[in-house]
Amino acid sequence: MYDFVVVGVGPAGARFARRAAEAGYDVLALEKGEVGTPLACSGHVSTDIWDFLPPEAKDHLFQNRIYGADFHVGGPKTGARRFYKREEVSNVIDRVELDRTLADLAREAGADVRERHTVTGVDEHDDRVVLTVKHGGVTEEVAAKMVAGCDGPVSRVRRSLDLPEPGETLHGVLAFSDEVDHGDYVDVHLTVPRFFAWRIPRGEAGVEYGLAAPPGASVNEMFDTLTHQYDVDTDHFCSGAIPIGPPETVTTDRAFLIGDAAAQTKPFTGGGILYGMTAADHAVRTIEPDAPSTLADYETAWREDLAREISLGHWVRRCYSLPEPVQQFGLRALSGEIGVHMDRPTSLFSKQGLKKLVGR
Repeated sequence: MYDFVVVGVGPAGARFARRAAEAGYDVLALEKGEVGTPLACSGHVSTDIWDFLPPEAKDHLFQNRIYGADFHVGGPKTGARRFYKREEVSNVIDRVELDRTLADLAREAGADVRERHTVTGVDEHDDRVVLTVKHGGVTEEVAAKMVAGCDGPVSRVRRSLDLPEPGETLHGVLAFSDEVDHGDYVDVHLTVPRFFAWRIPRGEAGVEYGLAAPPGASVNEMFDTLTHQYDVDTDHFCSGAIPIGPPETVTTDRAFLIGDAAAQTKPFTGGGILYGMTAADHAVRTIEPDAPSTLADYETAWREDLAREISLGHWVRRCYSLPEPVQQFGLRALSGEIGVHMDRPTSLFSKQGLKKLVGR
């Protein structure tokens, strides 16, 4: 019987599998398809990503460096307000290769990572969790002391164990053009209901265009409008769900959720790579597979670290739906050099953040 079975080998699952294996636990990690595919997430991340990777990983993952964002209340021909830092705010990376690199690190640490293994059922018992797994036309059962549900916004683990759903789920789409663009700024368009659209320069790798919106919105039509305004043709169209708002609990007696399955995402951008891997580290530090009571320590640890960031992120997102004159006023008043960390909105109230804000 395994100490942990990890369901889903995205960034959160691969990070947990690696760190748990490094801690000496017997870990099995299952991915229903190939690691990294299909792509359903942007590769625009804060520079903190490199803290989770060996130094040499940057050589094959890095695509472009970003210093800030140009905010528009209309299309690309409307005036923009720039928010920037003098140092790099974020990097654009090869998103597919990120997943594969993290999975390889988990394997190197001793985790048994298996692709094309689909978990179809999760049954929790007093002393173990039993998973039903299909692969290559064969169905088998796998037992573990605990299961880590890292299987994305539509989590099989979460639903099999009747854990509560995220507060809401947005519909995100993105695609790519072959334009070479080493620009220093992303473009953000506040033209989408309750969220935004974006353009991200990826250096030699081209440009990413995308948007997210609540269910029921015509995301495909809005995406066509966005690319038409930029007069570009795109390919490699991707679509996926973005969970927003963690539920009141992400644990049972012998199961716990990490990453998108737990809606550990930034409400104001939808990004969850760094939050998910941060929560994975908390899980390894706090959870002991022979002591189910330690799951409460995980709930406490990740919420103490991320709950305020997520709460403030909800307030930031509300600004996307303000009337256009109010948006214009706010962008004009707040634009310029900033001292806010991309993943930590509470840094606005740090000494550096307040200094940049009041020093204009």
